[in-house]
Amino acid sequence: MQKLNYILISLFFLTLMSSCQTIKDKTDNIVEKENKNLNQYLGMTYENLKIKMGKPDIEVIHDEPESPFKLVYYKSKKYGIQCERRFEIDQTDRVIGFSSKGCF
Repeated sequence: MQKLNYILISLFFLTLMSSCQTIKDKTDNIVEKENKNLNQYLGMTYENLKIKMGKPDIEVIHDEPESPFKLVYYKSKKYGIQCERRFEIDQTDRVIGFSSKGCF
């Protein structure tokens, strides 16, 4: 009887671990697609970014003498989940970085 319990518990944990891996794989795939989509904006001018993405929800200007830059945020909601895309704009008004949180 103990062997049967041991086998059942082992099967339960193996099933649980494989389902976690499936979720991780799906999540990684979504993140990869999002990064590929946002990668197209690197090097683009801020004006072209606004043409493609629309007016940003938030614009933060950092006037540091050695490296002035802007951060612009686009926020949306899908299925009740908040999505935030952030772009970093350098002093030449070009997109030099991005991040994405909660977007799919």
